[in-house]
Parts: sequence; C-alpha cells; structure tokens
Amino acid sequence: RILPRIAALGYNAVQMMAVMEHPYYGSFGYHISSFFAVSSRFGTPEELKRLIDVAHGLGLHVLLDLVHSHAVKNVNEGLNRFDGTDHQYFHAGARGYHTAWDSLLFDYSKYEVQRFLLSNVRYWLEEFRFDGFRFDGVTSMLYHDHGLAKTFTSYDDYFGGNVDADAVLYLQLANDVAHAVDARAVTIAEDVSGMPGVARPVAEGGLGFDYRLAMGVPDYWIKLLKEKRDEDWVLGEIYGTLLNRRFTEKHVGYAESHDQALVGDKTLTFRMMDQEMYWNMGNASRSQVIERGVALHKMIRLLTFSLAGEAYLNFMGNEFGHPEWVDFPREENGRSYQHARRQWSLADDPTLRYHGLNAFDQAMQQIDREFHVLCDHLIEQLALHEDTKQLVYRRGPLVFAFNFHPTNSYADLRIPVPDAADYRVILNTDDPPFGGQGRSPGGTLYPVQSVPMYGRNQSVQIYLPARSAQVLAPQS
Repeated sequence: RILPRIAALGYNAVQMMAVMEHPYYGSFGYHISSFFAVSSRFGTPEELKRLIDVAHGLGLHVLLDLVHSHAVKNVNEGLNRFDGTDHQYFHAGARGYHTAWDSLLFDYSKYEVQRFLLSNVRYWLEEFRFDGFRFDGVTSMLYHDHGLAKTFTSYDDYFGGNVDADAVLYLQLANDVAHAVDARAVTIAEDVSGMPGVARPVAEGGLGFDYRLAMGVPDYWIKLLKEKRDEDWVLGEIYGTLLNRRFTEKHVGYAESHDQALVGDKTLTFRMMDQEMYWNMGNASRSQVIERGVALHKMIRLLTFSLAGEAYLNFMGNEFGHPEWVDFPREENGRSYQHARRQWSLADDPTLRYHGLNAFDQAMQQIDREFHVLCDHLIEQLALHEDTKQLVYRRGPLVFAFNFHPTNSYADLRIPVPDAADYRVILNTDDPPFGGQGRSPGGTLYPVQSVPMYGRNQSVQIYLPARSAQVLAPQS
C-alpha cells in the first residue's frame, strides 16, 4: 500500500531501515545481532523478496540500510564471545566498545571479519536483489575517536593518525564488492566529517561510494529554527551552507532525517507549529502559526531540494508534514504501538493542509523528472537582498525566486534572468492546491525585458508574495 504512494510522488528509490535482525525494537534497527537474517518483526524473507519485486515493478530502486559500523553486545543473540573471547570479531578491551552507542566495534584488520562482512554485502545484493546500500556510521568507522564531539576544521583531521586505516581499506573493499556484484548498485556513505574522497572511485584513492549524505544540512535547519526567528535569517548564510560541499563528490541533500522524526525530537513541521497542528490544519482554519509553518515547510524543502545535492532524500511522512513522532514499543512507553506508524490518511484528506503539502512534494519531484536539475552542476546566484529578504538563483535552466519576508509582498519585482526568453512559473509555493493563499496565479508568464541587471543583459518583473517561492522556466 505504501510503495504506490512513493512511486506516485515521483521518487525513484526507497531506503529500508531496520531490516537486519536486532533484538531490541527500541534500537530502531541499529544494534544488529544476525547480519544475514531478515528481522522477524516485519515478516518472512520471502515476503521481503516479494516487496522488493513489487518495488522494482513500480520503477523503484531499493537500498538497504547496512550496519557494518558496530554490532550488538548481547552474548546470547549476537557475535559477542562467539568463541569465548571478546576479540574474535571485535577489538579487544576498551577499543572494541563504543561508549556512545553501547555496542561493539569490528576489527577490520582481520581477514575473517572482512570475509564475514564482505560476504554480507554480496548476500543482500544477490539473495534479495537489493539495489545498493546506505552504509551506516561511516564517520565512526573512519576515526579511532569515532568523530565523537569533534569539529573537523582542517585536512590534518582527515589524514592524521586518528584515521583507522583498516576501516578505510574495508570500506574500499566493500564498495568494490558491491559494484562487482552489481555494476548498477548505488552506495551511500553516512559521513558527517566531510573526509575528502569518500565519494570518489577506489582507483583514484577514494573510498568508492557513489554518494555521501549531506548531513550538515538537516542539523543546520534545526539549529536555525531553534535559535532564530525566520525574520532574522541570513539568506546568504543559508545559500552558502546548502552549497558547502565538494562538487567533485555527489551528495544526497535532505532537510530532515529519521532522527528528527523519532521520539525525543521534532520534525520541521512539529517544531514550527507544535500543538496548533492538532486543531488548525483544516483548510478553512486561519492560524498565523499554521500559515507560517506551512509556508516555510515548502520553502525550506524547495531550497534544500534545489541546492543541497545531486540527489534528494525524504523520511516517510515528512513530505506532507506528518505531526508527532515515530516510536517503537519499549519499556518506557508501556510497550505501546501507538506511534509506530504514519497516518497516511492525513495526506489523503483534501480538506486538510497535509493534502496540499503532499501535492507540493509531488510537484517538486516533477521538476527534476522534467528538467533533471539534480544532476545539473550549473548553480549561480542571481540576486540577494538581505534587507528585503529576497534570494534568486539558477540551477540549470530554471530560476528559483524566494521571498522570506514575513509581511511584504513585492509587485513588479525586477530580477535578472540568464536567458533572453520569456519565463513561465512552473511551481508556486503559494498555489491553493499546495495549501497556499493563492495571491499570485499559477502558470503566470513573465515577458523578458531588455533591461540589464547585475551583469545580465535581460530581466523580468514578477509578483512575489510574502513567505513564498516560485520556480521559473524559460520558454522557447
């Protein structure tokens, strides 16, 4: 029931979490005990194979969240003291224990550890026909101190004695094996350190990943929402942060991850609208908190989608601003399943704002399907006005215009455009079908004018309402 929703939105891949067997539900699938076993909580191995076949039939690639960075410390269920010692698969003593995760750390220098983990890579590709992996905890693997509470500020941090050379070699081998088994396999590194070469080929001395997660982006959005009113946001800082990456390595951009959706944290929508979401998400309701939150949710996601990477990731339900959190049965919540779900019915109800947010996400994905902007490296700033809260840039042939001012709308706003052509609005965050106020008509055509501006020979004049954004396409 969920896969058709994902395909209909325009996504082309699914990342599956918590597939490998883990004894504690509340670990969210990251304390693995049986690396070659499908978690019995969700079904049988044959049912997983059928799910992957259905996904493939819908044109979706399926990626496994692969946890080779650590293992559960349980003796009865896991590999701990499998031969009676603490060092058959793991480092002995303190080096083999991850203090932050309460789990055990593999000794990647041992051939049998390499054989065990590499065969695990091959197993999931061949036996279940997964299309690739998101490698969990790569930063922890790369450094002896696991990158804990560390700020990476110079190349010395990446290439000094703190780097675990055995882990580097293992990751290179794992990527070689994955791509040898399936040349089309996609591998993604969860690395927050920014080590150069993570997403470069092994033949160049890189680790061999196809992509790395742009992990600083969701952290930045949360920090911004916590510490500043949107009236005080510095647009140049936002633009620079979203582009702060090595363009010789492909990145997966995302505005929020599963971490924000889990119990104890808040998603972007819940952080901006909180308890108002329980009462005022109906289209007929008028709440300044909801109006602001819905508008910024779309603008934040459009900014991230168009600037933060060469691919885009969304955690299920966040596309329509799912309220509340995800939680699994555990002792602290009385073994409750109440929050171990997503309320898809919210997105299906046309009387609710969730429906509009869902429709916006679908329209945003369609931009990439039609114009292939995510693989276009041409990104240029066209205009930036901190005082009036306007940001305009291009990616590929498209122009993205944002007005973050909370109250001021701008009529006949002149902006430079890269091509001597008329421009049509192909996406407008303020359109009523997207939960907007409808202050500017969708599909508006802006005629090009031979008025130079900011180094461009031509410009157009647009109407850009407060807290809204438009995407413009040149008309041939």
